[in-house]
Amino acid sequence: MDMKRIRRLSHSHTSPDPLKGEFEGEALPFSHHGKKNGSQISIPVFVILICVVGITLFVVTSGVHRSESIVTIATAGGGGGGEAKRVSLSRFRNGPINKDRTLGGLLATSGFDDLSCLSRYRTAFYHKIIPHKPSRYLIQKLRAHESLQKRCGPGTNSYRKAVEQLRSGQRNNFDQDCNYLVWISYSGLGNRILTVASAFLYSLLTNRVLLIDRGKDMDDLFCEPFPETSWLLPLDFPLTNTLANFSITSPESYGNMIKNKVGVHKGNFIYLHLDHGYNDNDKLFFCEEDQNTIQNARWLMLRSDIYFVPSLFLNSLFKDELNQLFPEKDAVFHHLGRYLFHPTNAVWGLITRYYDSYLAKADEIVGIQVRVFEIDPGPFRHVLDQIISCTQNEGLLPQIVEHEIGPPATKRKSKAVLFTSLNMGYYEHIRSMYWESPTSTGEIVSVYQPSYEGYQQSERNKHNRKAWAEMYLLSLTDKLVTSGWSTFGYVAQGLGGLKPWIMFRPENRTVPNPPCRRDMSMEPCFHSPPFYDCQKKKGIDTGKLVPHVRHCDDITWGIKLVDEDTS
Repeated sequence: MDMKRIRRLSHSHTSPDPLKGEFEGEALPFSHHGKKNGSQISIPVFVILICVVGITLFVVTSGVHRSESIVTIATAGGGGGGEAKRVSLSRFRNGPINKDRTLGGLLATSGFDDLSCLSRYRTAFYHKIIPHKPSRYLIQKLRAHESLQKRCGPGTNSYRKAVEQLRSGQRNNFDQDCNYLVWISYSGLGNRILTVASAFLYSLLTNRVLLIDRGKDMDDLFCEPFPETSWLLPLDFPLTNTLANFSITSPESYGNMIKNKVGVHKGNFIYLHLDHGYNDNDKLFFCEEDQNTIQNARWLMLRSDIYFVPSLFLNSLFKDELNQLFPEKDAVFHHLGRYLFHPTNAVWGLITRYYDSYLAKADEIVGIQVRVFEIDPGPFRHVLDQIISCTQNEGLLPQIVEHEIGPPATKRKSKAVLFTSLNMGYYEHIRSMYWESPTSTGEIVSVYQPSYEGYQQSERNKHNRKAWAEMYLLSLTDKLVTSGWSTFGYVAQGLGGLKPWIMFRPENRTVPNPPCRRDMSMEPCFHSPPFYDCQKKKGIDTGKLVPHVRHCDDITWGIKLVDEDTS
């Protein structure tokens, strides 16, 4: 039977009208006046009928209320002066739902225009309850940092004086409390998100105002994270046209200043080159003695494409502070990411429309993020085999069988599979596989992929909106499979508080054995850490110094944060 005929047949059969017989036009076996076939209907039968109808309505309405929730959200100024609006959120699936709009105190309760960034306080309603809670000390530190950003940020006298000092090179100390870290927009979106989080943690540890170079689209993708101020670097900043030209050869880089024995003072700035190809002098950034020198500069310019947080935990200057901020060592990016990165309304619309249309009704959502590091576009058979082997061997997706096993269940469990990939081929094969064959468990498996861009297009706004939306959608899944080495997957797992299954990078176009493994932590991997003992001034394996910093599963020379109890 073809699909058109199936649709015609399904539309031709309508549900019985409760006020008529089984078919339209057939009267019920009693009249409006309580007569049955011309005789009086008995009172007990009438009472029973009313009870049945009442119970049915109760069950139906209960089902509606289980899938919807009414919340009150301010529609103007976060200070509480706006009009309250009751909003229906129909996303809820099975299990407890997170209704804490401040994410455990991470987010400030005032100082924002809610309508300008719908995602900020509605994020919680799209996540199940996540067990990782921010420490009280982190919450206090965030509120103090927000005050610093407001007091010293763009538009303030302190900022204007600091910019004047940068232009003139004077050493006069206008405001000792107002020092700055400028993040330079660079690399792909996943890398940018991870480096902004790294820069923010560093600014938190050193009491610096964080300012973001907006690049092509940072202001188009992310809402302002700090209340009553902006983190965007003003367009008239003196070095705006110079930022993109900084490189490993720049004389202002800290590595070259050390090499050329240039002194550091308040009147000059330091360029921090923390790119994956940085040299040994640039890596001295992570040493205690050099940190004391770097803090003499009022302005720091940072260019990076690496998540360098793990090495901050190895610096004795920051160790005690970091232990107070993050008792759970494997939840650093989880907390910083949910605090900093709120999709703009344009991106939030992409997220919520897709989620509510395709994913919200599933009993379980499995995310599969595929990143292939090949010159050829693919798809590749070995990658497809790896995806199937990983998901089925680990019990994330069911096996397929030739015939249905047992009688059909009245309520089958449904799984939604969310694919993200630059190529459509893997999604199409998995979708066809679960459409053409029944599953061994009787589960209904639906497969979706929001986009397929063909190749990475980091400089296109529309491409990056979709990429950001897909990272966020992956963070809303229940179980997640990611591709090793991919910062796209790192962002999704961290935001979602998910410990993923990592698919190892294939070699010689063969499926790795095993095809994947459950990661030891939801933290991103630092791909190019320094291997240097700053005290003894010699090489050392920085992945074996402390229990909470270990080598990554996907990149053996990389390091990552793990919970200290991880075996």
